[in-house]
Amino acid sequence: MEEALQALKVEASSDLAAIAGANDLEPFRIKYFGRKSPFALLMRQLGDAPKEDRPRLGQLANELKNDLQLLFDDKKASLAHGAGEASDIDLTLPGRMQPQGKLHPVTQIMEEICEIFEGLGFTVAEGPDIETDFYNFEALNIPAHHPARDMHDTFYVDDSILLRTHTSPMQARVMETKEPPLRVIAPGKVYRCDSDITHTPMFHQVEGFLVDSNVSFADLKGVLSVFIAKMFDESTPIRFRPSFFPFTEPSAEVDIGCVMCNSKGCRVCKQTGWLEILGAGMIDPEVFKKVDYDPEVYSGFAFGLGVERIAMLKYGINDIRLYYENDLRFLRQF
Repeated sequence: MEEALQALKVEASSDLAAIAGANDLEPFRIKYFGRKSPFALLMRQLGDAPKEDRPRLGQLANELKNDLQLLFDDKKASLAHGAGEASDIDLTLPGRMQPQGKLHPVTQIMEEICEIFEGLGFTVAEGPDIETDFYNFEALNIPAHHPARDMHDTFYVDDSILLRTHTSPMQARVMETKEPPLRVIAPGKVYRCDSDITHTPMFHQVEGFLVDSNVSFADLKGVLSVFIAKMFDESTPIRFRPSFFPFTEPSAEVDIGCVMCNSKGCRVCKQTGWLEILGAGMIDPEVFKKVDYDPEVYSGFAFGLGVERIAMLKYGINDIRLYYENDLRFLRQF
């Protein structure tokens, strides 16, 4: 009987190793573990063995059964795993391209703006989104109760801490630590209590300023003219309109010919043929005094532009909220 058990083990192991598919597992189980299997027949014959051999033969039979069960379970798991892989991958199918992420259109325009000004010799400076009242207003010649504060619709944390309403605070922060000549742009997020098709509570702005001796308004016009030509087109019409900002004097708003109607007049430009894109001017001497620059020695200009507005004009978009709704059908166009 012992020889029969060993022969059964060899036969079963050989048959199990030859199984190549899950469909062959059930016939194997019935053959070697069923009620009519050779193993079951040997177990029934165990009672005919000599009494003194029965414990040893019974233990040998149980070990054989356990070993075959372990081998069977491993084979079943191996075939199930292989079948899962085969069902997941069909090597006859053509490959699928994985989608590739791209920069958000606002980020693309921000980088393009910075690249243009860096090409003109400007360096990039970044500051905190949470700003003090001093840098956001007072250092820019906007003292407490100044009516210009109403233009900013500020998010206040407390009386002296706020979310910056522009990136212009970097003027004072940079000039406090560095001496002229300076050519700096300050890109970043800004925050105002405003929301409609052309305004959002959070948007992006680029502040730029240049300080040196003998800087004139002509230098400002030259820098901005080059920027507009590179951002839009060399033939884009430009005009400077007198305006008011507390931290520049004289001040101007810069318009370009309407890109929606080619300056012919439309709803977007209110039939004027012009669109305002940024504010600029010569830095007010009072701002220089706040950072201990001598306004008799130094002069400079500053400008600020909204990145979303530039992107809207460049791409012909009429609703700023489209940038932040995360509709992939819109974003994939860029």
